[in-house]
Amino acid sequence: MIARLEGVLVRDGEHVIVDCGGIGYEVTCSAFTLAALPASGERVALRVFTQVRETQIALYGFLEAEERGLFDLLITVKNVGPSTAIAILSGSSPRDIAALIAREDVPGLTRIKGIGKKTAELLVVELHEKCEMLALTWNVEGGVRPVATHAGAARPKPGSHLRHPLLGEVMAALVSMGWRPAEAEQAVAELPVGDDASIETLLRQALRSMPR
Repeated sequence: MIARLEGVLVRDGEHVIVDCGGIGYEVTCSAFTLAALPASGERVALRVFTQVRETQIALYGFLEAEERGLFDLLITVKNVGPSTAIAILSGSSPRDIAALIAREDVPGLTRIKGIGKKTAELLVVELHEKCEMLALTWNVEGGVRPVATHAGAARPKPGSHLRHPLLGEVMAALVSMGWRPAEAEQAVAELPVGDDASIETLLRQALRSMPR
């Protein structure tokens, strides 16, 4: 099972080949990844999903962990294989697609090439909660949010007014899913935060109050 390839990139029309020590591996990538790849002849490292069939081994490559994570979710849905998942990922950024699924936006999903109404409905039913959780691990720019404050970072002054940390996490998740900061601020303003509150439950409560 090939999980990662690092080597020299060779662009051959629509095909991507990674030359690893003289052996060239053809890799299928989404338009999102293709647009971010370096020029032919430069080194590249790709996360790889390997599909093994009776007569063929197919490799699918991703520059970003976020896209690979969403791909892994997409292929768990009925009738969405690797090729279809790549077509879906070619329609927008991983963050935007995950946000559409989390918001249960079927019309928005059907505007992406490769997603019909039935597929969009399946994606929403099977993945909307998982995509909500993705929003909790991606920051506003689409990268992975750090889980701890780095050493030397400025800390709030004692006595200053602070929003509960969980509400800050929920607000960041809502913004990353496409809502305006003012809308996210309003949604979290009156959320009750008990001793047993979790990010997951608070996010679900906030989503119920967000405009569709």
